[in-house]
Amino acid sequence: MMPLAQMADAVLRTGDGREKTALSRKLAAEWRAAREGGAAPEIGTATPPLHPARPAKPELLSPRDVPRRRPGSPQGRIALLHAVAHIELNAVDLHWDIIARFTHVPMPMGFYDDWVKAADEESKHFNLMCDCLEELGSHYGALPAHAGMWRAAEDTADDFMGRLAVVPMVLEARGLDVTPGMIDVFRKAGADSAVAALETIYAEEVAHVAYGSKWLHFMCGRDNLDPKEAFHALVQRYFHSPLKPPFNEEKRAEAGLPPDFYWPLAVAD
Repeated sequence: MMPLAQMADAVLRTGDGREKTALSRKLAAEWRAAREGGAAPEIGTATPPLHPARPAKPELLSPRDVPRRRPGSPQGRIALLHAVAHIELNAVDLHWDIIARFTHVPMPMGFYDDWVKAADEESKHFNLMCDCLEELGSHYGALPAHAGMWRAAEDTADDFMGRLAVVPMVLEARGLDVTPGMIDVFRKAGADSAVAALETIYAEEVAHVAYGSKWLHFMCGRDNLDPKEAFHALVQRYFHSPLKPPFNEEKRAEAGLPPDFYWPLAVAD
């Protein structure tokens, strides 16, 4: 079995979404089988690309140029699924990238177990969204998408704790806030496949947020830092707007994010 960092790099360099996620799931299964067999596989090192390989479509636009569609219409629901698929594909790369990019930071084997599992689940989520799009006569790449999704990775490419703070504890935590509303949209439309897919995503994203909180707390303990103060400082450095309520306080608490972590950032200038 190749070292884990090289596995991560291979996923990052695969462009097609279905091929990327198939490779991601295959390599995650290899890692899981080795770990369940009692092995401590080699982590190794890699030189991941600053930007992961991407399919030729969708066209990537500035956020202000992405067309807005009413979610109550059939085309609006397709656009919503397409946007989620785009988020999930970026999440696949984000989770492999944190493995490949920060091998110079010594971490317990459990850190790698968590992020391989998260990358595997994000791969499943992307495929679920693609299946829902195809059921509605569309596909990933049929619509333009948000060009700014990788910005958090670029901004934190040299800051491991910044990556932990911004990606799982801000961006993925936002998913906990908005996904229940999306589920309601598709439930009212009688779109059972989309409801089931989004409910799966909603249930599994809690753990991804929790991984961020868990390992940020671990790093703060290692460096004798206050986790809340460190989180606030990192988010203010790397996230470029205040956090937006309403917050899903129950699910955030389940993921290890108490209100005093995020509410002060919601009122920041």
